[in-house]
Amino acid sequence: MALPSVWSVMRVVIPLISVVGLLSVRLVGAGQDSGSVIPAESRPCVDCHAFEFMQRALQDLKKTAYNLDAR
Repeated sequence: MALPSVWSVMRVVIPLISVVGLLSVRLVGAGQDSGSVIPAESRPCVDCHAFEFMQRALQDLKKTAYNLDAR
């Protein structure tokens, strides 16, 4: 009895894994639809988060530069 080659096995396994992955993504997405949704007006946008992060980073850099100058 001859064993199947690696390539013939992979031709079957890769599509099977792809189908299972797509089905699981659909199931997870369907589960996230239910539940409470925060309205867009009450949550800050991504740009606002990035701006606040950059502001804090700039303040930290200024403090570090001042501390280095003070030494």
